[in-house]
Amino acid sequence: MGKGRMEFEVQENESIGDCMDRMKKLGFSPIRRIEKPIFQEVINGSQTTYEPVGRKIIFEAKEID
Repeated sequence: MGKGRMEFEVQENESIGDCMDRMKKLGFSPIRRIEKPIFQEVINGSQTTYEPVGRKIIFEAKEID
């Protein structure tokens, strides 16, 4: 991360709008949205599969001038 940049993760019981409001209160503006899938390992006998169970949303933000 460069100078004046920060990452904000959307918390479990928080909407994207709430996260944006939190960013603004701290003096930051979003510049990029990153979504990362969350997988769960499922074992059926000798076969292992991975199923998506959620996602993590992260905003990269820069300081407002």
